[in-house]
Amino acid sequence: MSDDGRKDFSTKAKEEITPDSTKSTQQKVKETFTDTTDRVARGVQPDDNKSAGQAAFDKTQRAHDNEANGGAASTIGDKIKNTFGLNNN
Repeated sequence: MSDDGRKDFSTKAKEEITPDSTKSTQQKVKETFTDTTDRVARGVQPDDNKSAGQAAFDKTQRAHDNEANGGAASTIGDKIKNTFGLNNN
């Protein structure tokens, strides 16, 4: 279970295991938007004010973002471009 205003763990897991090739453009845009709002919520609230489960999950997500996705260096525009396959990197 996630903290109020956050993406539920089961929803996040379901999105992660579903291949992008089977998702519609609308689903990809929705996931990009909800992932971004969840990242903002994750950054606004200090870990010591979160439930133990939410704090642990956020720490792993931050590590994943920083290592695999460019973390804070990746802009929202870049994330949207990636969703649509528009980045030439």
